[in-house]
Amino acid sequence: MSLVELIADADERALTAGGLACLDRCVSLLGGDDEILRPLWAGLADGSDAEDWATRLEQARAKLDTDGGPDAPAPAPALSPEGEAALLARWMLAAAPAVRSAAGVREWADACSVAALRIHQLLDASAASAASATGPSSVESYRAGATEGMSPLVAAELRRQITVLELLAGHGSGGLRQALAVSTEGRRVLRAVVSRRARGRA
Repeated sequence: MSLVELIADADERALTAGGLACLDRCVSLLGGDDEILRPLWAGLADGSDAEDWATRLEQARAKLDTDGGPDAPAPAPALSPEGEAALLARWMLAAAPAVRSAAGVREWADACSVAALRIHQLLDASAASAASATGPSSVESYRAGATEGMSPLVAAELRRQITVLELLAGHGSGGLRQALAVSTEGRRVLRAVVSRRARGRA
């Protein structure tokens, strides 16, 4: 199944995990450490109620100095790839729904999927020109199952997104630990990519 189809078929828990995993892999772009979203993962695993989710979400936003807000980031062509990637990561956290309804988290998870793939596309040094040769339209085609022109970094992120949803579909809450491990691996990869880009500019 394509990623688009997996998101369409996923239940509320899987969608929340999918969106949270995308954000978790990119949280270092906001200066967050590896533990900053762990309370949200823990609440998802232990079945905490909606009020606990909302409280833990606000705590994460406060630590990262990110206000809640529904609007998608406006195009900012003057930003560097790192700047645009950080803007997308900040939006993922800001747009997370306080109420974990199936409809709300489906929209968020879908948008986080696009944003996380775009972040990896922007930061992929192997691409000839992440800003001009590729873009959001190619990300949408990858999510639908196309692979032509996909860089290794973006392909790996796509696989992680698919894996998280498949784990939750196959194992329910029992798949959360493995989903978190997949996300942790992806966060390390992205942090290494950002570090290499910084060394290259030095």
